[in-house]
Parts: sequence; structure tokens; C-alpha cells
Amino acid sequence: MDTSLSRSPVYQQLNQRLRGALATEYCSGDQFLTEREIAEKFQVSRTTANKSLASLVSEGFLEFRKGLGTFVRSDVIDYDVRSLVSFTEKARAAGKKPTTELLTFGKLTAAEVAESLRSSLQVAPADLLWEMDRIRFADGVPVILEHRYIVHKYCPKLTKSQAEGSLYRTWTETHGLKIGGANELIRAVLLTATEAQHLQTTSRSPALEVVSVGFLEKDLTLWWERTLYRGDQYEFHSRLGGIQSATPARGRLR
Repeated sequence: MDTSLSRSPVYQQLNQRLRGALATEYCSGDQFLTEREIAEKFQVSRTTANKSLASLVSEGFLEFRKGLGTFVRSDVIDYDVRSLVSFTEKARAAGKKPTTELLTFGKLTAAEVAESLRSSLQVAPADLLWEMDRIRFADGVPVILEHRYIVHKYCPKLTKSQAEGSLYRTWTETHGLKIGGANELIRAVLLTATEAQHLQTTSRSPALEVVSVGFLEKDLTLWWERTLYRGDQYEFHSRLGGIQSATPARGRLR
């Protein structure tokens, strides 16, 4: 069958052909054609092939994995902004295997962190904190980069192995804590080179940043966390109510 493109605009025709191939010839997670293979198969320039690949990535059909190539995008994990749900549970609900890489884990005094962070955590300079950095994986793909501080006195026997699993489950089942909720600030950011390296994507790739302060019942602060979610792996979901006044404002315009 002739796979060349004879009509204009060539770029739009190529996108249609590639979408058709995705629907009939590939499964979720399969490696997709390279730029060179597309150019040869459809008799287009490398520039046109690259443009179409980039478009399919931006539209969510494909995902680029640094050093590996382009793959048919797997089902994304959804983030419900209305409630706290364990990443482990969310990943399994999406049919993926969750794993965690613990980059750092240890204790420090609150005097070693910024005053604004001490205020958020409601701790004195002499109080102890747990600090950890974690990468969360779904089917071996890094999707979350997390930096977290936890008030030590509420879970003084926290272990490294516990930090490698679900903290929500550890807090509630092992340490007997009752989680009251969290306040979150969500915004779009571009990953730094170091962040992108941890998440195995390209520098300045889009991500969703969530800065949250979690608390126990009676508003006792338990943790502060900055988490980066890969933009090509996560969707944030929320169900809104009826129309209300924007005063007082619940967000900020920049």
C-alpha cells in the first residue's frame, strides 16, 4: 500500500495517518516509530515527521522517554483534588504497579529549615523533623518527585522501610494517627534539569507542582510537602458545584 502523502497540508495528513496507526496497530506501552522511520515510511521530510511526533506527544497520544524513544502513552493516573488518596491505591486503580525509590531519609532540627516552613509546620526551632525525598514509579516509569518534612513527635518510630511505602497507610495503621486533611496549592511549572533527570524526561518539561500542608484531627500539622507530577502522566480531576461569587477570591492571578 502506498503510504506517501500527496495532498496538502502534508503535516495534517501525516497526523491523521499516525493516529490511525495508533488506533489499529499499537497497544498501550508499545514503542512507536522513530522520526527517521516515519520520514521513510510516509515519504516526508524529517522536519515534518518531527513536528507530527511532537504534536502527538503534546496531545497525549505518545510519551517521550529520555534515552529510550517514543512510546504509546499508557493510561494516566488521576489526582482527585477533593480528597487525600494514596498514590499506591491510585496507581493500582489505573492498572499499574507502584514502587518507590527513597533518595534521602533522615532527621534534622526545625532550626535547619526556613522560618516560613517552621511556621507552616507549627514547630519550634528545637523540634525534630523527618526529611525525605522520594520518586514514585508506576510500572517502572517515574511519575512523582516528592520532598517532604514530617513532624517527628507524631511518628517518632518512622522507619526507612515505612518511608519506602505508603505513608498514609503507615500513619493510620502503624502509628495510629488520624489524618484530618491537607491544604494544597497547585500550579503549573517547568522542571529544572535536576528534576527532569529524576523523572526521566527533558529539562523544562511541564509538570504540576503541589505544595501541601497536611494535618491531623484538631488541626495539628503533621507534614509539609512539595511534589512534582509529570504533566504527561497525571490528570487532575475535580467536580465543581454551582456558580458562586468569586469574592472572597480562592486563588491568585499572576
